[in-house]
Amino acid sequence: MALLYTVIRVLLGVFFLLAGAVKLTDHISAEVNQQLKQQFVQFAEVFPLKDLGYKPESTQYMLVVGWIEAVTGLLLAFGPQLLQEISNFILTVIMIGAIYTLLLLKEPLAMCAPATVCLGLLLLLNVRGRIGRSKSKFE
Repeated sequence: MALLYTVIRVLLGVFFLLAGAVKLTDHISAEVNQQLKQQFVQFAEVFPLKDLGYKPESTQYMLVVGWIEAVTGLLLAFGPQLLQEISNFILTVIMIGAIYTLLLLKEPLAMCAPATVCLGLLLLLNVRGRIGRSKSKFE
């Protein structure tokens, strides 16, 4: 069972690494990068901290999210356990923000599916990690 969780963690980490890389460069897929640039204009309009007076510039917003996803994805997949847990938390927050943003934009629920699946897998890894640590304390 531990192997299954390791495979999920590594695949999810590589997925986020690639998702971040697509946001950072147009060398992987120029078409997807261009679509993301257009989407991040909308995402910046409903940025959660907008009510507090902060609205990011869409290109910078996309680059920041891309770097966060790439670095945390790499650490989730291949980093030491502490950094995996920190990365999991950061990516969980990012996915909650993504779902929130898509719902505010009234996107179809199908658009929320990738973020929802990723959030579910991140939470599964988090719960599994907590259960594994509590069992080892009692053994």
